[in-house]
Amino acid sequence: MILITGATGNVGRHVLDLLVETGCAVRALTRDPQRVMWPAEVDIVAGDLADAASLGPALDGVDAVFLFAVPGSGPGFVTAARQAGVRKVVLLSSGAVDDDAEVQDGPIASYHAEIEQALRASELEWTFLRPDVFAANTLMWTGQTKSGDVVRGAYAEAAAAPVHEIDIAAVAVAALTQDGHAGRVYELTGPESLTHAEQAQIIGEVLGRPIRFADLPPESVRQAMSAHVPAPVLDGIFRVWSASVGRTAPTTTGVEDVTGRPARSYRQWVVDHAAAF
Repeated sequence: MILITGATGNVGRHVLDLLVETGCAVRALTRDPQRVMWPAEVDIVAGDLADAASLGPALDGVDAVFLFAVPGSGPGFVTAARQAGVRKVVLLSSGAVDDDAEVQDGPIASYHAEIEQALRASELEWTFLRPDVFAANTLMWTGQTKSGDVVRGAYAEAAAAPVHEIDIAAVAVAALTQDGHAGRVYELTGPESLTHAEQAQIIGEVLGRPIRFADLPPESVRQAMSAHVPAPVLDGIFRVWSASVGRTAPTTTGVEDVTGRPARSYRQWVVDHAAAF
């Protein structure tokens, strides 16, 4: 039995679907089992990673876990997993984690690193997936593309190598179902460096109409985003955007190394999500 946590998330839902397609016995952990229509093949268990005491039924009979990173959940999860006899854990971590840093740069890197450390200190077989920038981040532009042909934001020339969430899921499924991934850290990116402006242009090309990125003062964009993004997280986002201007974003072969297939392009991601734009 494989347990999927974060099963309604961008990556977790694809992990669940891919495992069902391969015929694996799959269980999903969710705080609200009634909120989603689940595939008939999936065993649904109520629970919360933030409440380790609730994990016993979810982990009963489980051999491997796809672990979504919930801040502060590492030690409690490790204890519950060991008590249940879990063998393997594949953690959806973050490309922000820096193994060489004494102190991680920002809250996202910090809480992912804390969970990694809890797993490293355990007797579980762990694999860490560290995706960099998610292609799905550009879904924040859908309101603008639906109402016009201009995406307004900060740092038009900020570069990233956006990774398709289904590629992350494919790596996770390989690590969950195959041997040889224990103790491995996979840095995952898309295949090419693209600026915000280039991403907007690609969206327009897929939709069949010109879409351009209009650069706004960073502080005005930050103020707008502050309504729904915590200040420490915003600090990290804007620091990364600013630092990437004028640079080519690094790419990795992590997806291909594990799956045997090159990472999907950002253009393919837009094709897959065109209806959202």
